Amino acid sequence: MAIAMTYHPKAQSTFKPPLIANENAFLGDVESSDQTNPEKPISAGFYRLEKGTPLVYTYHYDEMKIILEGEYEIADETGQKVTATPGDVFYFPKGSTITFTTPSYGLAFYTGQRAKDAA
Repeated sequence: MAIAMTYHPKAQSTFKPPLIANENAFLGDVESSDQTNPEKPISAGFYRLEKGTPLVYTYHYDEMKIILEGEYEIADETGQKVTATPGDVFYFPKGSTITFTTPSYGLAFYTGQRAKDAA
């Protein structure tokens, strides 16, 4: 039995993630495998942060991000701090607490080992 792929043309420029926290943090899943693989789902989408309140997030799943546009300042609980720019890739292990901020805005693509909209 053939299984069809899913295609989201120009998602980086057309998908608008909803507001999830504060006045400036937007995140939304574009796609998820939770319906076809509920035991080991992965979800992917976009995270946008605008200048303003930092977002502090504790991950309850493993996630990876690639920075697409703008700039983020990303720090973890160990004191590690990075200025992230387009092309940078991050792995955030389950249980890590990460602080995201930006001097202007940042857009990132993520994939996480979780069900859709379970961020």
